[in-house]
Amino acid sequence: MEHNILSFVTAAQGDVHAADALVRQYLPFIKSETAKFIHRPPMEGQDDELSVAMFAFHEAVMRYSKEKGAFLSFAALQIRSRLIDYFRKEKRHGNQISLNQPLGEEDGATLLDKMDTGEDNISLHQVRRAAKEEILEFGRQLEKFGLSLSDIAENCPKQERTLSACHAALQYAKVHSELLTIFLETKRLPLK
Repeated sequence: MEHNILSFVTAAQGDVHAADALVRQYLPFIKSETAKFIHRPPMEGQDDELSVAMFAFHEAVMRYSKEKGAFLSFAALQIRSRLIDYFRKEKRHGNQISLNQPLGEEDGATLLDKMDTGEDNISLHQVRRAAKEEILEFGRQLEKFGLSLSDIAENCPKQERTLSACHAALQYAKVHSELLTIFLETKRLPLK
């Protein structure tokens, strides 16, 4: 079997696609070596150790020569060395967590999704507070005329024709400011 794999390794050293195919072909071997190291079967797509081991096997294919002994022994040594390096690196960063780690919520949100975006929440809060104050003040002004915000909402024109007539009336009132003075004194608008 060792003689058979040597021809594949030699072919893979000059062809990246052949090297990738060899990694896929020997995935059970790579999983076995990984399982020996982490003391459980690795899960594809979940365990970083398996990715590290696959990369180490690929590296072993590219660096192998006959002087280094049997290929599978060499590959197993490469995998073990890379996994040791990976665990040492992870140990240094042991108190850190991934931002892409799921939070266990139904929507699949991650920590990155829940993090502060750096937006200025203070100014947003101030804008909202100012808008709220403006609406409350408008409500107080309406009370002087015996109206409420609900009255305005219920009687607001919904048809385009009526809405454009209201806009025209407002434009006219802007141009003729004396109407506003009369309106504020009498609380009525002239029908003309």
